[in-house]
Amino acid sequence: MEILFKYLRRYTGALMLTLLLATVGQLFSMMDPYIMRLIIDKYASHIDQYTYKEFLSGVVLLGLGIIGVAMISRIAKAFQDYLVNVITQRAGTAIYNDGLEHALSLPYAVFEDQRSGETLGILQKVRTDVQRLISSSINILFTSLVGIVAVTIYSFSVYWAIGPLFLTTIPVLIIVSTVLTRKIKKVQKVIVKETTALAGSTTESLRNIELVKSTGLVGQEINRLNMTTNQILELEIKKVKYVRSLSFIQGTIINLLRTSIIIVMAYLIFMHKITIGEFFSLFMYSFFIFSPLGEIGNIINIYSETTASLNNFRELMEQAPEETPPNAIAPGIINTIKFDDVSFKHRSGSKYALQDINFKVEKGSTIAFVGPSGAGKSTLIKLLIGLYEPATGQILVNDIPISKIDKNDIQRQTGIVNQETHLFAGTIRDNLLFVKPEATDAELLEALRLAAANSLLERADQGILTTIGEGGIKISGGEKQRIAIARALLRQPNLLVFDEATSSLDSLTEEEINETIQNLAGHDSRITVLVAHRLSTVLHADQIYVLEKGRIVEAGTHHELVAAKGLYFALWRQQAEV
Repeated sequence: MEILFKYLRRYTGALMLTLLLATVGQLFSMMDPYIMRLIIDKYASHIDQYTYKEFLSGVVLLGLGIIGVAMISRIAKAFQDYLVNVITQRAGTAIYNDGLEHALSLPYAVFEDQRSGETLGILQKVRTDVQRLISSSINILFTSLVGIVAVTIYSFSVYWAIGPLFLTTIPVLIIVSTVLTRKIKKVQKVIVKETTALAGSTTESLRNIELVKSTGLVGQEINRLNMTTNQILELEIKKVKYVRSLSFIQGTIINLLRTSIIIVMAYLIFMHKITIGEFFSLFMYSFFIFSPLGEIGNIINIYSETTASLNNFRELMEQAPEETPPNAIAPGIINTIKFDDVSFKHRSGSKYALQDINFKVEKGSTIAFVGPSGAGKSTLIKLLIGLYEPATGQILVNDIPISKIDKNDIQRQTGIVNQETHLFAGTIRDNLLFVKPEATDAELLEALRLAAANSLLERADQGILTTIGEGGIKISGGEKQRIAIARALLRQPNLLVFDEATSSLDSLTEEEINETIQNLAGHDSRITVLVAHRLSTVLHADQIYVLEKGRIVEAGTHHELVAAKGLYFALWRQQAEV
């Protein structure tokens, strides 16, 4: 709960005002029984002592008092509800935003080890639970506490023996509730964990819906998700059983205690220790105590849910963010990149994915990395653009170790086209502006022209304002890649990376994209890096590095490597025969 208090401290003033309004609202709402006591004891029980006019004026005046205190109570309650909503929404949003900001600052490797939907599930759950806890703590718990204190003071003023009766009910109920809710907390912790995992599984299924549907595995996927859902359902039913047991026991105890107090007060009337009006007012006040106490089970349940959610949130926030080196050196425009005996091992890996990688590339050059699947090509690119940290060796940009550079300085100069094109819902314009929000329409059109996306624009009824995907035009794999190329070029990058950009395309489209890549303007002003499984993509590269089992086994131009009759030659001959 320390995390929650840290966020609530931001709204200390609003919280104090809210609690003041809750106190005023509760106290004025509790004036009704007291005024009814006056009506009964002063007027109804002594009718023969008043004239018609005195009786009527006295009762009407007290009636107006009931209306007045009710009006004040409702006004205070209205402002209280408004402030509670403001505080809950702001606190929940602040927690969600901070969690999201921290999650995005984590090293890339963290996201490879977990489902993206799990992080989202943690943030959504903690925001909802925190808002529920704050609301119930003020609207139920605090107002109940005010009512209990007020009723206890009032009961002592009526007759000394009644106060202890009310006070003894509170610890009894709290002890019983605490004992019964221990099991609820254990079950709730498992529910939160399973629900978070389900969110991750569902996100994966929806993200890979094409694979699921195209392979006829919809039923299998539904069954897999339903198994988790049913496990959560069983836990929820188990929790409901405990909660209902708690409510039943609480209700029974409350009924016994209230009945006992009523019997005692009836006896005190008989003994002329209290009046009928005092009895009636205390009877009404008992609802101000016992009704909220009946909600203790629900509040404890909300508290246990929030505690579990905050623990998950704390674990997320305790993960170390990607570090920016102190006194980071600004590399300036990328002119050279050098790998000096670089090796890398994945977190969960037992062997090195890359070993002893050495190469240097300068501005104006095009280099390529080829090799069989699993050779480490994509891993090398992630090292190149700062998504991974080398285990040994160092990467130098402009002869400055990358460990001394803010990686954002490199990534802001990078344009990348991946094998799997990531497009967002919206228009062509929206997708391009993602990497450069301040770009003009003229710049967007120029980038599309350079990416040879003319055929796409000819089909787009509204030009760059045309929606793509659902609700708009359907685009082919080649057109997606052209948008990705345009998006990369829009930044006017000093480092342009094509990571298996044509591997998922048909031969004709691949040839067109390759021609587009080769004819891109500005080769002399940037470093271009190609990663390919198909060797036809890299024929024009100034230097080709052949990777096998995480090592560079050959290097040279296409003609040099073919002449060497090594692994590259074997791959080239194999692909040429296909």
